[in-house]
Amino acid sequence: MSLELHNLKPSQGSRRGKKRLGRGNASGHGTTATRGTKGQRARQGGRKGLTQLGVKHFVARLPKVRGFKSFKKKIQAVNLSSLLNLPDGTIVTNKLLANEKIIFDANSPVKIIGRGQFPKKLIFKVQAVSQGARGAIIAAGGQIELISVPKAVDKKKR
Repeated sequence: MSLELHNLKPSQGSRRGKKRLGRGNASGHGTTATRGTKGQRARQGGRKGLTQLGVKHFVARLPKVRGFKSFKKKIQAVNLSSLLNLPDGTIVTNKLLANEKIIFDANSPVKIIGRGQFPKKLIFKVQAVSQGARGAIIAAGGQIELISVPKAVDKKKR
């Protein structure tokens, strides 16, 4: 007889038969069938095995507790009282406010807020001004020029 794939067999005694669990107490593995006592895993079908999922399904199953980060720029509020140290005639822009450490980000929109008197005659080139601040600036002889939100520098294009 020639040696072919269809007539290959393991040698005698090299393979052991499957343990027959839970076939009565005399089997040596009766009652609990080597699964310990009680609990979910002792039950038939308890705790199904790990399912193979793609990353997308795995992320979808995660609890949504991490919040969300908006890409929209937050408006930075600047009070008129923080601009009292600037000399008259100064042009107030996002860049100047960032250099003076009044705001954190020169690329985010700025809104001037405040009420009451404002003695300085400044020129404002910002994105927004509150009504109270507008009245105080114009009463002091200042000017307001509303500009659009500055574009963020795209780091990929550099």
